[in-house]
Amino acid sequence: MRRGGDPARGSGRARVRGRDGEVWLGAAELGAELGERATLVQFSSAFCQPCRATRRTLADVAGMVPGVAHVEVDAEARLELVRGLDIQRTPTVLVLDAAGRIVRRAAGQPRKADVIAALGEAV
Repeated sequence: MRRGGDPARGSGRARVRGRDGEVWLGAAELGAELGERATLVQFSSAFCQPCRATRRTLADVAGMVPGVAHVEVDAEARLELVRGLDIQRTPTVLVLDAAGRIVRRAAGQPRKADVIAALGEAV
């Protein structure tokens, strides 16, 4: 699929597009719609204390920036996706642009300022 298209159609697996190794995710893979401008994807697990704080931070940022969605993925329930994206720990946060291309990735609890800065690459 060409850039800007909807790469989210398919089997629910992460899809790699282009020779540069970019990864694209969409509603089919995430189980939720992408934001109009960007999407903050959080991989969490049930007993992860930093995941709770990360959830609050990402929800705050998504609420402050129009067109930004926050999607939380249960890592234990979505092992195929976790393995396909090589998620090693929770929380892991992916920042997607409007088309679903991963533009930033971070493991651990992010600071709000860092999330806002990362969104600058996506919008």
